[in-house]
Amino acid sequence: MSANRLPSLKKPFWLFLVVIFLLPVLPAPVRVPEYWITLFNYIGLYSIVAIGLVLLTGIGGMTSFGQAAFVGIGAYATAYLTTNFALSPWLALIAGIVLTAAIALVIGGVTMRLSGHFLPLGTIAWGLSLYYIFGNVDWLGKYDGINGIPALSFFSLSLASGRGIYYLIWAVALMSVISVQNLLDSRPGRAIRALRGASVMAEAMGVDTVWMRIVIFVYSAVLAAISGFLYAHLQRAVNPTPFGLNHGIEYLFMAVVGGVAHVWGAILGAAILTVLQDYLQSVLPTLLGQSGNFEIIVFGVLMVVLLQYARQGVWPFVARWFPRDPSARAPASAAALPQRTKPSTGGALLVVDRVRKTFGGLVAVNDVSFEVAAGEIVALIGPNGAGKSTTFNLVTGVLRATSGTIRFAGERIDTLRSREIVRRGIARTFQHVKLVPGMTVLENVTLGAHLRGSTGISRSIARLNAAEEGRLLAEAASQLRRVGLEQHMDDEAGSLALGQQRILEIARALCCDPVLLLLDEPAAGLRYQEKQRLGELLRRLKAEGMSILLVEHDMDFVMNLADRVVVMEFGTRIAHGLPREVQNDPAVLEAYLGGVE
Repeated sequence: MSANRLPSLKKPFWLFLVVIFLLPVLPAPVRVPEYWITLFNYIGLYSIVAIGLVLLTGIGGMTSFGQAAFVGIGAYATAYLTTNFALSPWLALIAGIVLTAAIALVIGGVTMRLSGHFLPLGTIAWGLSLYYIFGNVDWLGKYDGINGIPALSFFSLSLASGRGIYYLIWAVALMSVISVQNLLDSRPGRAIRALRGASVMAEAMGVDTVWMRIVIFVYSAVLAAISGFLYAHLQRAVNPTPFGLNHGIEYLFMAVVGGVAHVWGAILGAAILTVLQDYLQSVLPTLLGQSGNFEIIVFGVLMVVLLQYARQGVWPFVARWFPRDPSARAPASAAALPQRTKPSTGGALLVVDRVRKTFGGLVAVNDVSFEVAAGEIVALIGPNGAGKSTTFNLVTGVLRATSGTIRFAGERIDTLRSREIVRRGIARTFQHVKLVPGMTVLENVTLGAHLRGSTGISRSIARLNAAEEGRLLAEAASQLRRVGLEQHMDDEAGSLALGQQRILEIARALCCDPVLLLLDEPAAGLRYQEKQRLGELLRRLKAEGMSILLVEHDMDFVMNLADRVVVMEFGTRIAHGLPREVQNDPAVLEAYLGGVE
């Protein structure tokens, strides 16, 4: 099972549910000792935090070492409010969640804009800051912490003992699994799954990637705070020790060992590390003596070996025992999504006026001007390095023009972001294919319809999005049938040949319901018959009122398809006109052939 693929695994869910909930109530001959109940309680608490890290790190691609600090906020919030103000623990839980969400929103607004090694360093910085706040504030008890936290009770049921709170801990852990899976199998969830390695594509499909990163950062922090709340009422006391950087690293380790891109892997990783640490602490002192912490050394070596041979974690090996079904299926019928009205044929739709783009001293696009009229196909051609893809990126907001203007349907768009431009009716493909390889073909194409839905995070978590999901998936299935990929609907996108991936990108762009379609080398990697079918598709789209701007190197394909051709060399437009005129232009022959007699 590859990263980002989140199949519906019903058998492990029910098997796990039965085992977990039967353990404390087995009859006397096989009754589970209190020691193991305590161990399972800690596995459940750690799992809740690790599930948030799967969402944040494994799916969203943002490494965090500071989750233990959010556990501390949840624990200290309930400890302080219940001991100093005699507040109900359940009201303290709500207060802790609100406080954690507010702090995470502020921290995430700064930290989640970082990239590369700066991001994990940033999480270490705020994690340490919160840890030292816990240990140095008088009213939080400094390093002695807060004692006398009341036990939880649910109506008349006391949850004072480890066996009593066991069911609550595991109910929260399972609800965390379900909520995260519900989220990831939804409209915002597909956007989240595109954050890791495909954020430029996600922005071009209308996703606000910065906000989406902040959202999952806050959600993972809230899960950690809930774990801290349960921990505080299990221990009946808190101090800063469990909320330091070492524990933050352990939480991340749990997610990675279990399978950092797999929700169920979080529980498996928490179980492996907790049981292994406990076993080593019991066995190694009898073998190697009491004088040193040898278990830390052995534990580290075992983790390195494990990660060497199971780089995707342990869960993919376990998942092989269970049947896997795609998480998204298009319904047999669904209400059609509303569509834009195409503009009347002939009027200027896209106007690129003396656009320039410089990178330092390099002029990549040099005062280029051209137009695309409504209902026509314009080809942008030129040798490698001519600036064609850079021009595409300027039109779609991936890059900002140094000077000049770009207008679409009369509105200036060169100052807008990618997600604002696609909202106005411009969709694109990419020179280097940009997909989410572990998502199915259907899910990848549905990502193109992101702006055509409105369901947010909370409704997705609660699975109140069935009607809209059905419409979005049905639209994606329709576009796949349109381009001839319906037989690959349930395949992983990464398993397709390059030519099929390019066709998939066209289907995804069509899912945006564009007025203007920008295709960057759509025929690259296609066989002759596939090119013929692509040409037929583009002509059919033109007949339906679609305007198309394409970059292509296959001259036969371009000359038999385009209404007009624009030729670039070294960032400058050197020719434009009808295909037959461009073919005989001396400047074009010089650029392509080095001149002819």
